[in-house]
Amino acid sequence: MASEYILEMDHIEKTFPGVHALSDVHFDLVAGEAHGLVGENGAGKSTLMKVLNGIYTKDSGSIKIEGEEVQMHGIKDAMDHGIAFIHQEISLVPYMTIAENIFLGCEKKNALGVDQLAMKQEAQKILDSLDMPLDAGEFVYHLTIAQQQMVEVAKAVSKNVKILVMDEPTASLSLREQQSLYEQVKMLKSRGVAIIYISHRLEELWILCERFTVLRDGCYVGTRDVATATNQDVVNMMVGREVDNYYSERLHAKPEDVILKVEGITSDVVKDVSFDVRKGEILGMSGLVGAGRTETILAILGIDRRLGGKVYLDGEEVHFRNMSDAIKKGFMLVPEDRRGQGLVLGNTVGFNIILPSLKKIYKNLTINYKLQDEIIDTYASRMRIRMSSAAQRAGNLSGGNQQKVVLAKWLSMAPKVLVMDEPTRGIDVGAKAEIYELMTELAKSGVAIIMISSDLPEILNMSSRVVVMYEGEVKKIFDTAEEELTQEKIMTYAAGVGGKE
Repeated sequence: MASEYILEMDHIEKTFPGVHALSDVHFDLVAGEAHGLVGENGAGKSTLMKVLNGIYTKDSGSIKIEGEEVQMHGIKDAMDHGIAFIHQEISLVPYMTIAENIFLGCEKKNALGVDQLAMKQEAQKILDSLDMPLDAGEFVYHLTIAQQQMVEVAKAVSKNVKILVMDEPTASLSLREQQSLYEQVKMLKSRGVAIIYISHRLEELWILCERFTVLRDGCYVGTRDVATATNQDVVNMMVGREVDNYYSERLHAKPEDVILKVEGITSDVVKDVSFDVRKGEILGMSGLVGAGRTETILAILGIDRRLGGKVYLDGEEVHFRNMSDAIKKGFMLVPEDRRGQGLVLGNTVGFNIILPSLKKIYKNLTINYKLQDEIIDTYASRMRIRMSSAAQRAGNLSGGNQQKVVLAKWLSMAPKVLVMDEPTRGIDVGAKAEIYELMTELAKSGVAIIMISSDLPEILNMSSRVVVMYEGEVKKIFDTAEEELTQEKIMTYAAGVGGKE
């Protein structure tokens, strides 16, 4: 008798040294549905999907595809069963073209070898059908993170998949790009493709999914129909407690307490950008993907070539040549790409936390083990990093805990100005609450925080003032102490409709 489910995972167990990652987990999927898989960071979502994809081998339990039990010994087994995976972190080859990445492992060939022209033409058709404004011949290293995510989507949907796993697919996309992705998900569902949708944006459950399953601490909590559940139901199942409001209080600093002043910063991307940041405030930077928010910071830091403008820190003009110069002055950056730029994934959690402090710890050919352990213990505890020990590899942590390690690293250096670029991207509601609380504590202690975020509720609820950018220019600076701010007001300027201030 054929099963009604295209996928059934029962009694799945998976243990790593010191960690029981999955315990008696159940998950099922119907053809043509989008099934949300939610839970806090470290709940086991990615581990369960890696078991399905053959990256990890389950210790026990069963996996059935269309009613037939199967064994997943590697990614090829998953592909043979029609399973495709869009990972949370980008996994493209940067020095290949978009077309080469889409057809990687299944290249089109002619009598002379790989048929580059055929691949480019076919890839362009796929991109155009997905309404993605990309050139299939472009090299991936030229693309933004959002554009690379779009290529990941195109790469997955180009294959004749039965089951598509999407792990935080909208985390780096603009509002317009998100809407385009939603349409593609709905189109795939109409063709009978079953989608496992992993997201910390709970509102996406109601936009896309028929059902959702919650994992907590590696255990199965339950499966519910979206139509009969509320947002609060999902949150309570995820965290095991009531979470009413995870935003911290909004702080307002005095205008005379300016610590960072930027005048007319200009680079190859941004034009005549001016703003200031005050001690003890959280300054939000909003705008669509490509507006120039991150590029403004990179020009300030000297990472991108600055063509004009001045930067003052504590009233003194500064000329940062690189990140090292900025760190010495107390200006620090938590990058958007935590895996590629924020961490040494192959090394330990402890090593990553003490990395900026090495000069203090290693002096005159001696190692101050007491100071090293104090820094690790203090900031790992303060950030509530979930790890087996400080010797655990940073690359084996969940996304939220990796972000906490990056924050711990810079907090140990007592920053004056802390830039947080998409600080809660891909992070669950519980971890978000902890990070918001930490940001508020830092601001209260006098740290000036610049928060670059594409999450409008985050911008509205956490920022004392908001800089809105469009195409490399500052269009408007809002002060929430003087006027009520709404998403509509921000989007008016972010979309270029409002005039320049």
